[in-house]
Amino acid sequence: MRIEPTACSYVMFVQAVADRPDMVPAGFGDTASNYNPSAESIAGNAVGDLVSTYFIQYADGTEIDVPIHRRFGIQQRHVCWGASPFAAVPAQGPHVYATHGEDIAVGRSPRFDYGTAESRTESGRLYQKENLWLYALPNEHPDKEVVALRLRAELEASLIYAISTTQLQEHPLRLQARKKLRMRLPTGVSLNTVGELDTDDRGDQIGIDLGTVISARQVLDYSVSEWLSDLHDVQPRVSRSEIIIEYSAHPDARIFLRTEDGELLAQELRSLEDASAAFNPRRLEALPIAPATKPVKFLIVEKGTNVRVAARIHVHGPDGEYLPPKGHHRKVNTGFFKDSFAEFANGLNQNAYVNGQCTIDLPFGTVFVEISKGFEIQSIRRIVEIGQETESITFELDRVLHWRERGWVSSDTHVHFLSPQTALLEGQAEGVNVVNLLASQWGEMFSNVGDFDGRTTLGAKDFGGDGEFLVRVGTENRQQVLGHISLLGYEGQMIDPLCTGGPDESAIGDPLETTMAGWAERCRQQGGLVVMPHAPNPQAERAADIVLGLVDALEIMTFNPRRWQISAYALADWYRFLNIGYHLPLVGGSDKMDAASLLGGIRTYANLGVFDFTYQNWMDCIRHGDTFVTVGPLVNVTVEGRRPGGKISLPAGGGKVEIHWEIESVSVRSRAVEVVSNGLVVDQFEYDRLSFSGQCSLHVTKSCWVAIRVRGSVANRHTDIAAHTSAVFIEVGEHPIFATSDAVAVLTQIEGSIAYLDTLAPRSSEAKQARMRAALELAHQRLHHQLHHYGVSHEHTPVHSVHVAHEH
Repeated sequence: MRIEPTACSYVMFVQAVADRPDMVPAGFGDTASNYNPSAESIAGNAVGDLVSTYFIQYADGTEIDVPIHRRFGIQQRHVCWGASPFAAVPAQGPHVYATHGEDIAVGRSPRFDYGTAESRTESGRLYQKENLWLYALPNEHPDKEVVALRLRAELEASLIYAISTTQLQEHPLRLQARKKLRMRLPTGVSLNTVGELDTDDRGDQIGIDLGTVISARQVLDYSVSEWLSDLHDVQPRVSRSEIIIEYSAHPDARIFLRTEDGELLAQELRSLEDASAAFNPRRLEALPIAPATKPVKFLIVEKGTNVRVAARIHVHGPDGEYLPPKGHHRKVNTGFFKDSFAEFANGLNQNAYVNGQCTIDLPFGTVFVEISKGFEIQSIRRIVEIGQETESITFELDRVLHWRERGWVSSDTHVHFLSPQTALLEGQAEGVNVVNLLASQWGEMFSNVGDFDGRTTLGAKDFGGDGEFLVRVGTENRQQVLGHISLLGYEGQMIDPLCTGGPDESAIGDPLETTMAGWAERCRQQGGLVVMPHAPNPQAERAADIVLGLVDALEIMTFNPRRWQISAYALADWYRFLNIGYHLPLVGGSDKMDAASLLGGIRTYANLGVFDFTYQNWMDCIRHGDTFVTVGPLVNVTVEGRRPGGKISLPAGGGKVEIHWEIESVSVRSRAVEVVSNGLVVDQFEYDRLSFSGQCSLHVTKSCWVAIRVRGSVANRHTDIAAHTSAVFIEVGEHPIFATSDAVAVLTQIEGSIAYLDTLAPRSSEAKQARMRAALELAHQRLHHQLHHYGVSHEHTPVHSVHVAHEH
């Protein structure tokens, strides 16, 4: 085949050899069918046979011959996984796909299955696909002009689809290691809604001809002064005019950007990677980012003891680029049910959880480090210089608050999806002594079911741990209308069904098999703790279960205090039950279901007093009620020397009580302390401090409850509630607390639950229906009789009357 005389370094072929049937040696059995029913499952593993010989003819009349062997320069079109050729690549460009979450965020259907899209590594080497193979044949005499190619078939049939030549000095198919550029966006190029250049209906906004763009994301600019300040949370400012391009490319590659009007801007990467190149306003403007090639070992120890401790770590470079520890993602995946990697995205700050040490590939020069470990240890934010001699860096974490030594333990009552070992690591790193990991059902999906054994407390001394950080798998049993209930620490068989009553929580077509009251009774029988999660919703049967005395605590939930803190609506729901005499402790749970949610972001502190720290003693302390919930400030309160959960008796005329509080925090400043009685603020004290103490007197004339509410903010919002204690109850004479308007509201909720049972609930059997209805009727009767005892007249809701069994 004659060609136009040309000097070249490589001759490029797009080619394939004929598919070869799998040959199984005699006596080895049907290997293919044993491995996979498809005979193609081990296709393409044959290696080394001479397929053909290629001859390059030069203008001076000389010729060289190059043998082409199977699986070296050529391969068959259909191959199994692991049968890629050694010196050829798929004849298609490397592709980078958006993750599932990114596709959804920009308003399009995900283009690839979860897993494939998340890995972003599709290269055309998937088995049982149609592949053509690109081979670069090196020319031994690049200084001579090539005038012809002669191709001779040898042992197998093959097909050549295209031939080309190149004068590239580096191997044209070998890409360099990952690099980064900081680029100013040209006029007419804009980012999508998740701050990236992307693919739209006109094609790719960015590309590389001899390589691939891994990502093109907005620059995050951090303030150095803020980084070195005592601010609790330092977030970067997002640039809409600059991006960081991460890529892998050939040294002679060109980068392309497409503007909104279709103009294609192109430039050699080599010129952009050269920081000393003269600026040309007609070309793309970019600066290289120093490569992160220096492995540095980070050691995190407790100050004064040199004991290695787990922690949360964030490191970024001078251009705001996240530098993860080895084994962690360069971009934390915050999608639902994808939180299994010991990582956390706190707004724009990405973090990894490490067990006291890690290795991070860093650039030479300046890097920014943040390390944190819960509410009692001072976080670290530093700027560190990395040089050739830097091999390891030790960071000391200072425990400035000592509430654990005073008998307090922290806990998160509500965590999902993590493995128990990852939950233990995150609990250690966040300073959360007890993590309750809850198995549950999500329609046709189940989570953490295999982790439940009704026995093991991971981290406990009885199970080989040090006894300081514990993980226990319980269950969150759920119904869409009647509500959710968290069953913690129970022993024996899993309490099922995990969900019931149909969608959204249970599967379509599932009947209603039990009330939450039924679940709660079984949990109590199996020694567990019953918690009503994420107050106030679902706001239905929880009212009946509290009236029936089946609930041990009510949970305040916060996914991440950067987004919101303690909900006033949740507190109002809790106040209502306190106002009618139900002594419910407060607990805090993150309901962590993704990597943007912070385990222990809101947490419970419970006072063990003189008791040893075990999971059983922790449950007993929660039941007793000496607790507070917090996103930062730690609160110790007494009323006449009595702690939350306690009771004070005063004579019929009432009297004065002294209230004392002590508040300490390592980072979240308290702005105000509010003394709350029966849901109303009866006294208030302004502060702007991390730690302080105070006291006041309260004149009591009628039965009430008293608690402390603390204003303060993780994100500098003025009205945020940062902490709240459980209540101390004060009984005046023989008259208990009973607010009739709150009682009527609770009664109405119970009537609503009965209405649901009578109308919409999908029935399992008449016997079960009767038992479930009887439980709700019992709660209704108890509260109804209380109302009549106090002489309160009220109307039943028109949709339902408990006195008419089949009104609907």
